Amino acid sequence: MNPEADKVYQLLPALYRIRDAEQGGVLRALCEVLAEDIAVLRENLDQLYDDQFIETCADWVAPYIGDLIGYRTLHGVTERTRSARAEVANTIAYRRRKGTATVLEQLARDVTGWNARVVEFFQWLETSQYMNHIRPANRATPDLRNWEALERRDTAFNSLAHSVDVRRIETQQGRYNIPNIGLFLWRLDAFSLRRSPAFRVDDERFLFSPLGNNFQLFTRPQSETDITHIAEPLNVPEPISRRVLDRYLDRYYGPQLSLFIEADNVTTTLGNVQVCNLSDDGVTWAHLPVSKVSIDPVLGRIAFPPGTPPVNLRVTCQYGFSMPTGGGSYERSKTFALGGGFDAVTQGQSLQTALTAAQAGGIVEIGDSGRYPETLTLTIPAAAKVEVRAANEHRPTVVLGGDWTISLAPGSELTLNGLLITGGRVRVTAAGGVGARILRLRHCTLVPGLALTREGEPLSPAESSLVVERAGTQVEIDYCLLGGVALVDSTELSMTNTLLDATAPTRVAFAAPDGLAAGGALTVVNSTVIGKVHTVRLDLASNTIFAAALAAGDAWTHPVLSDQNQQGCCRFSFVPLNSIVPRRYRCQPALAVDAALLEADQPKGSLTDPEILALTLATQARVRPAFTARRYGQAAYGQLAGHCPEEISRGADDESEMGVFHDVFAPQREDNLKIRLQEYLRFGLEAGLFHAT
Repeated sequence: MNPEADKVYQLLPALYRIRDAEQGGVLRALCEVLAEDIAVLRENLDQLYDDQFIETCADWVAPYIGDLIGYRTLHGVTERTRSARAEVANTIAYRRRKGTATVLEQLARDVTGWNARVVEFFQWLETSQYMNHIRPANRATPDLRNWEALERRDTAFNSLAHSVDVRRIETQQGRYNIPNIGLFLWRLDAFSLRRSPAFRVDDERFLFSPLGNNFQLFTRPQSETDITHIAEPLNVPEPISRRVLDRYLDRYYGPQLSLFIEADNVTTTLGNVQVCNLSDDGVTWAHLPVSKVSIDPVLGRIAFPPGTPPVNLRVTCQYGFSMPTGGGSYERSKTFALGGGFDAVTQGQSLQTALTAAQAGGIVEIGDSGRYPETLTLTIPAAAKVEVRAANEHRPTVVLGGDWTISLAPGSELTLNGLLITGGRVRVTAAGGVGARILRLRHCTLVPGLALTREGEPLSPAESSLVVERAGTQVEIDYCLLGGVALVDSTELSMTNTLLDATAPTRVAFAAPDGLAAGGALTVVNSTVIGKVHTVRLDLASNTIFAAALAAGDAWTHPVLSDQNQQGCCRFSFVPLNSIVPRRYRCQPALAVDAALLEADQPKGSLTDPEILALTLATQARVRPAFTARRYGQAAYGQLAGHCPEEISRGADDESEMGVFHDVFAPQREDNLKIRLQEYLRFGLEAGLFHAT
């Protein structure tokens, strides 16, 4: 008998319990049935009591408690805003400090999920000195010897006085005025690269980037523990400059800080490291060290004194990016395709040996962020499932000596997860019998252009990153960064939250292996495609940007071409007007062109053909994607610029942005902040939102 039933049974008089025992325990069985309903009732009563408090209430109750204090719900786009519990609980504390810079900054972090800093611009206005209120920091003429103030001028950490600016701050034009409050938001985040082998240039020169390109280092943000604290440079993921690193080296350099280097035979402690400019100087780098190890955080370079080549040099640093996409050292364990035991590979071991051992079915897991220069082949028999993955929160670099040739038999499945692949293509050969097979790429980076030059330019810009020659192959790509894709026409590609970059709008992003004929059927959702597309059938394009264009004398007739248009749909996407695709629904720039023509054609039929053409071209020129950075390896790669038209930056089906970073929900984050500013901004003040990165 359960405890609840026993309690009920013991409440009965002893006489009835004795007789019930004599008659087979029927009454006891009844008590057990009643106890089930009593337990449910008790649970409900306990929950009713818990629902009176925001800390213990059910999620559905939180908005109702919030109504009692005038709480307004927000777009549930971040972990904190999906449940109102935390914000409702903190509302009273927020309102005690309503209108202060500290609360506004805390609110900005809570509702956007981005790092933030509030600047009271009126504090940095030039003022005439008053003897009863001396403000020595607000001098009209800056101190030219104060390099830090000059370097941070007009940033979130500005400390120079300015003359008054009467333009509206809401338009992001005017800043320094009496009623103005600025909220700086860091749209980029810092991701860790831990104990990765440095790229060797020669015996004394090395690079932080495992790809061998110049590499801007970022700050690893330190958490703020006090609501009254205003963010400082160490609290936000901003690029590290040479002067700042040199001045505050002890705050940035260390095993648990923003950057660190270690070698088996060279001391790399704080006292043996210096900061300098290691930019190119003819055939070598400028300012090569004499006695100490030199670091350049802007270019991501390391130089050792002559005669002391490091052994097994490893680097720990931070790189900037918009969201966890592509090969990266972030949480990915929920995306693993297979469970159970695996063959572990670490630096110095052969990846090919592990692949050969697991090709009949199994898991190969790379347990570090090392470099693996190999020429790989993989043959998977029928019905076998293989996963090649990086360990969680690691990003290994697979440096191919040529194509990674993969043979998939009918019914086989291959999953690549968390890998950074450079130096060659991933190629599924035509070998194998007739039948379906699956290739999955999750959180992988196939470097656009196969590899990068020292300056970060693609080494082979016309080459595809992925080639599938086997008919019947189903390709699934999720949260990846890669170059062009070439598939035979009897294949299928499903792509979500991915940046497919042919390195230029006029190059081929998706087609058959010959670069001209139609590739397989295509489904693309929440993605950005840079380059021309030719598919046998476009089943679905949703919330996607096709940044494609024709070159002069191009053999292609259309930048995006689907051969079969009786089925399929393009919705809430950017598709060039001169494209042949299935029926479009609220796609740009066609939607903007139609709206402009409708507005201008008053009365109806008044526009001439030259006027229609001119208005169409003008709208096309205005409504087109604008990116902060277009090259892989740059921190803001693929990110929509602040001046990108709203037709694209808010053009998705849920009013988020089109493209690969749709799931960042940047517009909703900013809308959440604007809602809260209406509640917490002091009367008479005006606020403006600025993107620090």
